[in-house]
Amino acid sequence: MFQEYIEIRGARENNLKDVSLRIPKRKITIFTGVSGSGKSSIVFDTLAAEARRQLNDTFSTFVRTFLPRYAQPDADAIDNLSMAIVVDQKRMGGGPHSTVGTITDIYTVLRLLYSRIGQPHVGNYNVYSFNDPQGRCPDCNGLGRKIGVDLDAYLDTSKSLNEGAILFPDYAVNSWGWSNEIAQSGFFDMDKKLSDFTPQEMKLLLHSEPQKVKVQFGGKMVNLTFEGIIDKFTRKYIAPSKFTPSERTMKSVEPFMTYGPCTLCGGTRLSQAALSSKINGLNIAELSAMEVDELIEVIKSIQAPEVAPILSTLTERLQYLIDIGLEYLSLNRETDSLSGGESQRIKMVKHLGSSLVDVMYVFDEPSIGLHPRDVHRLNDLLLKLRDKGNTVIVVEHDRDVIKIADHIVDVGPMAGSAGGTIVYEGSFADLLQADTLTGRFMKHSMPLKNSFRPAKGKLAITNAHANNLQNVSVEIPTGVLTVVTGVAGSGKSSLIHQVFLRQHPDAVVIDQSSVGTSTRSNPATYTGIMDDIRKAFASANKVSPSLFSFNSAGACENCQGLGFIYTDLAFLDEVKTPCEVCEGKRFRDDVLAYKLNGKSITDVLAMSVEQALGYFTTKDILPKLQALSAVGLNYLTLGQPLSTLSGGECQRIKLATELHKKGSVYVMDEPTTGLHMSDIGHLLEVINRLVDTGNTVIVIEHNLDIIKNADWIIDLGPEGGNKGGKVVFEGTPRQLLDAPHSLTSTALRNAVNQPW
Repeated sequence: MFQEYIEIRGARENNLKDVSLRIPKRKITIFTGVSGSGKSSIVFDTLAAEARRQLNDTFSTFVRTFLPRYAQPDADAIDNLSMAIVVDQKRMGGGPHSTVGTITDIYTVLRLLYSRIGQPHVGNYNVYSFNDPQGRCPDCNGLGRKIGVDLDAYLDTSKSLNEGAILFPDYAVNSWGWSNEIAQSGFFDMDKKLSDFTPQEMKLLLHSEPQKVKVQFGGKMVNLTFEGIIDKFTRKYIAPSKFTPSERTMKSVEPFMTYGPCTLCGGTRLSQAALSSKINGLNIAELSAMEVDELIEVIKSIQAPEVAPILSTLTERLQYLIDIGLEYLSLNRETDSLSGGESQRIKMVKHLGSSLVDVMYVFDEPSIGLHPRDVHRLNDLLLKLRDKGNTVIVVEHDRDVIKIADHIVDVGPMAGSAGGTIVYEGSFADLLQADTLTGRFMKHSMPLKNSFRPAKGKLAITNAHANNLQNVSVEIPTGVLTVVTGVAGSGKSSLIHQVFLRQHPDAVVIDQSSVGTSTRSNPATYTGIMDDIRKAFASANKVSPSLFSFNSAGACENCQGLGFIYTDLAFLDEVKTPCEVCEGKRFRDDVLAYKLNGKSITDVLAMSVEQALGYFTTKDILPKLQALSAVGLNYLTLGQPLSTLSGGECQRIKLATELHKKGSVYVMDEPTTGLHMSDIGHLLEVINRLVDTGNTVIVIEHNLDIIKNADWIIDLGPEGGNKGGKVVFEGTPRQLLDAPHSLTSTALRNAVNQPW
């Protein structure tokens, strides 16, 4: 069969050096190479950007005003493109109105099912939508949450009423409210601990309807109204009908408030009519709350020939979620609570149900967040997309994903200015013989650690219940490297982010969240190097340091230091053009005349970290540059906008700013994200240096090379969702090899017994 190709000629985006490529259509092509080598510049900034730009150009001028704008890539020619669908790692927003069910359209099909066979019949499928006036709960407007009372802050159930179980000051022991409303009501055993109250007694205390009681006041008996203390709080401070409390009063009661489930709909977001309609005794909210692997069995058990096509569609789409390793999610899970990896896999599921063919699917490290056990599921989905007649292009570092490629493009040889060329094209088998970093490290496997640091102490987590954690108690050793492992959804993030960090708020958290969205922020400003650079220039030229800031006195007056001009053409696309005055240099001409060791301020900002290390000798600047180099960011230029960094690069630049601390607790969330195999060793050197200087490092990670080098492993599972949330193993990596119920143990044994 004749093979067609996408052709790129003379691509020069970012660090690309006149790259020319032929990418086979309707095949899986995987781009490899070190971070910063130019993979994303080819795949996203050249291929995907041009495909999207040309597609948008087919729409009318009016429609284009509502579409994203893509600049024409710097390339001589790009031919034979297909429509591009980019499936990236950007987290989904949406809030409570956007859920796994709505984003995948599975909930839409479920609503259709209930509108057909739900009993009693309550209307069309809009009646089951929490985003529609017909179906949403009137109390919370379909949000499922309302401002409520934080019972943990309001009550201490280990105490009796006489001991001060009510923590709200209005009911402090011997206060007016405590004496006259609680003690004299006669409703309660004042010496009984609240934890021993019956459900009826607790309901009376918290939610009693207003009722008259006789109490002694001022030497005589008077009638007072007793009302449940939570209901009274709500009436006075959360939903006041007459008088709004003062700002000072509200500030004093805020610690006792929380954004909790709506009491009318129970957090389901739906109207009472929708909740009354059931299939086999279950309403639509109860099905949405089930984990996908349980829900699919319930759907399969429904015997209703008249809706067989609907049931078939539901089963097929739920199976897609299971196939990609998301069986632990529920349809009512809000999309903004999903990780980047989960978001990407949800997007994949959406496209699997599409009947479009000859599409160019572009994936950005889809293995991120996946346990080694689940990588084969991802591979199966990539193969399915290809076999439907699509071109699949993947940027990836994971060995197990790379080996399914029909064609591999290795970019390098190094990063930044030392990259931007194609160092290998061909099959996986030939890559193993290629003399490139990727080729060499595909066969490289780190040995299992033999000696382990002894713990200096311990940080205890007791009876943790966050999300799916099942009463977890565990001790994290101090002064060592602890790796927390487990399949996706097993409870790793819940244990560390939601429990441990609340108990240890002083811990240094180094995650993948953005470090800046402004084009005015860059590695030099973020790390504080820029202040030292300005001082060095000012001292050498005997002028003010503010001259060397493009946010201050030295900025080009035409573009205000941006380096480019935005031109608004009303109903046409906004055009971004280099500033004609400074030619994109961001500074005034007279500022650029000042030099430091023969370089202008613009020359310095254009330097990579590696180049800057050879240029500067200042004792204040060198340690910060060395820290950036130590975390594998040699290729970043000092002036690169932080908004262009990947999640892994954001994490490493944060790590670079924290390396000087001692005696701290560091928490890292998948620090290998975006790292080439050859860089894992460098990351381990940085982590080990942190531990050796007296710090405690806790890493949430799937990468087996990191797991092999831990001092202590805490493995959660055994599966995800409600089948997880337990500690299945604690010990050293060597002991993990023999753990009977651990999926991580199986993956580790395979890696040790079958090294590359």
